[in-house]
Amino acid sequence: MLNGMYTDRERCVRAVQSKDARFDGWFFTAVLTTGIYCRPSCPVVAPKPENMVFHASAAACQQAGFRACKRCRPDTSPGSPEWNRRADLVARAMRLIADGVVDREGVPGLAGRLGYSTRQVERQLLAELGAGPQALARAQRAQTARLLVESTQLSMADVAFAAGFASVRTFNDTVREVFALSPTELRARVPKRNDTTAAALRTRPVPLHALPLPALPPHTPTPRTPPPGTTETPGAPIVTPAPATLHLRLPFRAPLNPDNLFGHLAATAVPGVEEWRDGAYRRTLRLPYGHGIVGLAPRPDHIACRLTLSDLRDLTVAISRCRRMLDLDADPVAVDDQLRTDPLLAPLVDKAPGRRVPRTVDEAEFAVRAVLGQQVSTAAARTHAARLVTAHGDPVDDPEGGLTHLFPTPEALAGVDPGSLAMPGSRRTTFTSLVEQLADGRLRLGVECDWEETRARLLALPGFGPWTVDVIAMRALGDPDAFLPTDLGVRRAAQQLGLPSTPAALTARAAGWRPWRAYAVQYLWATDSHPINFLPA
Repeated sequence: MLNGMYTDRERCVRAVQSKDARFDGWFFTAVLTTGIYCRPSCPVVAPKPENMVFHASAAACQQAGFRACKRCRPDTSPGSPEWNRRADLVARAMRLIADGVVDREGVPGLAGRLGYSTRQVERQLLAELGAGPQALARAQRAQTARLLVESTQLSMADVAFAAGFASVRTFNDTVREVFALSPTELRARVPKRNDTTAAALRTRPVPLHALPLPALPPHTPTPRTPPPGTTETPGAPIVTPAPATLHLRLPFRAPLNPDNLFGHLAATAVPGVEEWRDGAYRRTLRLPYGHGIVGLAPRPDHIACRLTLSDLRDLTVAISRCRRMLDLDADPVAVDDQLRTDPLLAPLVDKAPGRRVPRTVDEAEFAVRAVLGQQVSTAAARTHAARLVTAHGDPVDDPEGGLTHLFPTPEALAGVDPGSLAMPGSRRTTFTSLVEQLADGRLRLGVECDWEETRARLLALPGFGPWTVDVIAMRALGDPDAFLPTDLGVRRAAQQLGLPSTPAALTARAAGWRPWRAYAVQYLWATDSHPINFLPA
């Protein structure tokens, strides 16, 4: 898939006329005669080509005065795979916007994290997406608001606060502008839930649809002021909603093979922080405003997500991080088509297409765990991590399972006595060097990181070799081209398949797999009988 597909008019028209869901999220179709915008797979009769205008983002459609289609709900499309494939300024900015940085820190905060001026960031986003950071964040707030309006019984003031709006008035105006309905009218359109409706929802894909919740008790009003660099005007205090549990459907691009994705997360789960229970991977989440517990279970056409949050303002961030952990915005067709060009990889892809790269919800946490797992078994790495969690993690309540703690912060781990760590002295030095640099800000691991620059910083730390750096690049930073030619499992699989098994020769052969070598690693690992490759019973 080429960057900027929305500029290829003929290709976009063909995608719309064929209603190809693979292109949902890649571009949006605005219809001049109706004033609405749709996803490419919208089920209604396709408009005439001369009435179609194509945009790169929902925000650009809204900026141009188009309203979201009530039939196909384009605002709930999977995200564009471009932002996870690239490491340039625009892609890094989009990942930060999805993580709620503009809502929390404003456009100056976004620019500061990226190391560019506000003007540079706005100019590049406008040039590629047709919308600036404020408009993109506003579109995301509108999507979150719609989700809460349609799926909970929260008051509209609570919805506005949880979605990130500075005032109820701004919330009302935005919803009317984007959806051509008031929040009350949006809620009234939701069908009454009965047994028939419930059965339909279980069998029909409804992206990000949630089950109704009982009304929540009111909290003490807490004023929210707009973040710096925004155009919102403060309104009356908005009530902070009480903790809540939501049931969501997370969409993805088919196919998705859940075996190695959930198998890896379950097999390496840190006791107290993660668990596999009742067919779902569950874990605790450290979030900007509080904490959460999420349960994720694979379904044929979506990921079932049960999300409990101590503060509903974290909803957008929690969904974004869960999607990123499960690699749900990937384009599996593009990945698999490229890997099939190697005749020795093609049978693995054909046998189980749609493998994803299991990632993380916390980049610093994964880096620490990568160090704990150096040259030890999976079981030993889990034991080391569990000891740190028990001693230094923040406790949480989990009435529905066995989760007990949030993973410790780098600041907490920086105070650990190295002598208390049951590992060789050299690895203690590696551990303390990592957590100290993470704690004092000399090393930053996040969605905004430049992959190559961060690799260089990690390699400069004592005890960090190519394997540790690239596994962090693959699973924490999200580099889809990270490769592990020295990994024992990769080399063993290569030898079995007749691929070169020495690191240098295998790296040369893998040049044909670029830019998807991280996915090739998943297919190679899957040739082994290790528990990471199998969906738990």
